[in-house]
This record gives sequence, structure tokens and C-alpha cells, in this order.
Amino acid sequence: MHPLLRFTLDLFEPFEAPAQVNTAPIAPKKVAKRRSPIAAPDPLAGVVTGATPLERGPFEPGQPIAQALQAVHYSHPQASREVRLDGVVVRYAFARGKRRTIGFSVGPDGLAVRAPRWTPLYEVDAALQEKAEWIMRKLRETRERTTRQQEAQIEWVQGAEFPYLGAPVRIALDSAHAFTAKGAALDAQADDAGVRSLRVALPQTATAAQIRDAVQAWLMREAKALFLQRLEHFAPQLQVQWKKLSLSNAGTRWGSAKSDGSIRLNWRLIHFRLPVIDYVVAHELSHLRVMDHSPRFWDTVRTVVPDYAELRHSLKDPAIPKW
Repeated sequence: MHPLLRFTLDLFEPFEAPAQVNTAPIAPKKVAKRRSPIAAPDPLAGVVTGATPLERGPFEPGQPIAQALQAVHYSHPQASREVRLDGVVVRYAFARGKRRTIGFSVGPDGLAVRAPRWTPLYEVDAALQEKAEWIMRKLRETRERTTRQQEAQIEWVQGAEFPYLGAPVRIALDSAHAFTAKGAALDAQADDAGVRSLRVALPQTATAAQIRDAVQAWLMREAKALFLQRLEHFAPQLQVQWKKLSLSNAGTRWGSAKSDGSIRLNWRLIHFRLPVIDYVVAHELSHLRVMDHSPRFWDTVRTVVPDYAELRHSLKDPAIPKW
């Protein structure tokens, strides 16, 4: 195909693209070994650049099809183009739109790219190669995070384990147990592997939904009792007075506070070790003094939780079950 005709066809490719795409100035690569990472505000999304056409992919003359397919290590479900970065094939979603810069997003699905309508592909290619090190690092981090999240999913059967206050707990169905608590009771002693058993008042024939509901009810009761205790512990130290505690089940938010003294805490915090829970409790109580995230707010948190920065990072642990 004549180069001019190919360039013209490139300009009229479909414009559809995934949401949440960041932007960055185009930076064509001049020297192959000069690469630099880009700081991104979100660990699963960032700003990078570039791609190559599918017809210029990793396939070599005489290469077996199975071997060629195995070479594609990262593939977006809406992939329309691909590129080789550091010897690894990356298939990505590509689209053009009304924008002034090339934008890339690295998320659980993989790499997505958007480019201005009139940007030639060689500029996209050069920009992507310039940021190859950053792209590959983000793709690896995302894959590792996704794998840990999948491994953290609980199979609701006899013997399944889940984290409770940072330590493993094993489900033990025991319909004959003389429970003093409602529905379940945690053994006081751990076994030789350091795992305690949560004895659930259900028969061995219980369904996954029944087991899940019984365990969740027990965890929520434990969470509320512990949260009340920690609120009473930190409120006097911060010289604040809270009025009401509510449990939440938000997907990404661990807590909130209102100026009227209402506190909401995510019951799934019960999966974390106690210092992490204390940080969240102290964080929300500190908002009763400072209703923003200014330096004065963080100074307030620091008075009761000096290592809050490290504990705050622990909340991003992908091994915590999503429920």
C-alpha cells in the first residue's frame, strides 16, 4: 500500500476508547536506551504513549502458531493494535478522538491508548517506546495485584480461610456446637499452623450462600463491637465527641465523618490488623476537629497515630477479600 494512502486511512480509524484515560505531552524517542518512569497519582492508571500496527506484530517467518500466540503476554479485551516492549508483546485498545495529546491508561484490562485525530502513528509508536519501562512496570504491577485479588476470593465451603484482624481464620461447620454467641464462635486457641477455627452453626450440607451469610453476620458483629471500643479509646485523646456509629459496605471507601458527630466505618476493616483499624478510626475522629485533609488535619492524626502514613498504605492491600 502506498505510504500516503496508509497514512490517510489511519486518520479515519474508529474513535471509540475506554474511559479514564490520562494525558501527557508527546515525547518521541530519540535514543533507544533513554527511558524514564512517569509518576502517576493512581497505582492502576498513568500517562504513557504509543503503539505499532497488528500487522507488524511478533510473528516470525516459519514460527509455529502456538508459539506465536504464547508471545502475547498482555492483551486488552478490546485490543486492536500491538507493540513489542522490552521483548514482550502488548496488545492494547487504540482509538482516536478530539484531544490534543496522546493518552494512555493501564488498568485491570491492560493498556488503552487514545490519540489526537491527526497524529501519525509513527509519533504514537515513538512515544510509547520512550515510556516502555514505565508501561511494563505498571502492567506487571497490575497483573500481580489482579492475581492477589483473585487469590483472596473466598470459596464458601468447609475449611475455607479468611483474614480476621490480620490473621487467618478457618471455617468449621459445626451444627452440634453449644453456641453461646449467635451463629458462630471463634476458638480461643490456634492449631499448629497458627490458624484459629470459626465454628459456624450450620450442617455440612449448608450451601455456599448460607455459609457466607453466617460468616458475614459474625464479622459485622465483631467489627461493630471493636469499632465502638476504638472510638471510645481515641475520642478523649483527640478531645472530640462522636454521636453515632454506622457500618458501611462501600467498595473503596473505608470511613467517613460528619460535623454532627456521625461516623461511618466499613465493616470489612475487620480483615486488617488492629493498628490499621486504629488509623482509620483516628482518621475519622480527627475530621471532627478538622473537616479537610490540610496539613493541620494530618498533624492531628499524627498525635495519636505517629506511623499513620505506613498504615494508610496498608489499606491498599489487594489480598483483602472484596465480598
